[in-house]
Amino acid sequence: MLRGGSVSTSHQVQSASSENVTDPNNSGDRWADIELSEEQLSQLVHRFYARVREDAVLGPVFNGAIHDWPEHLEKLTAFWSSVMLTSGRYKGNPMAAHLKQREAIRPSMFDRWLQLWADTARETLSELGAANVIAKAERIAESLQLGMFLRLDGARPNAA
Repeated sequence: MLRGGSVSTSHQVQSASSENVTDPNNSGDRWADIELSEEQLSQLVHRFYARVREDAVLGPVFNGAIHDWPEHLEKLTAFWSSVMLTSGRYKGNPMAAHLKQREAIRPSMFDRWLQLWADTARETLSELGAANVIAKAERIAESLQLGMFLRLDGARPNAA
């Protein structure tokens, strides 16, 4: 986003769509604009994936799949920038990347990933910013799981 001829690293996440989170006090009001910056998202991504790499369940999958962590962290920061700030920086295909690891990923791992993400987001961002990135991650996880494990032939996926 250009402002005054320079690139702004802070963007507003609009809460007008139905995808956004309602306030935690259940007053029914939609949250006003929530400011998230590239720097905050980068900090979140780096903290989160440091935890993932050490996690007993997720670490082996990620460490086996990622061979250049600095490059991957930049790609993931670009992904979250595109998702949350509509920056357009990410040019990859998350579904294709996850399908490459289909044999190693189990549906139950998404719950662990989401818990670590939520914990890290709450520690790193404001309450409102954390709620938005958590809600977005939950929707993304649901889409990935459907794409990876839904079978229309009636067979059940390996849920181990």
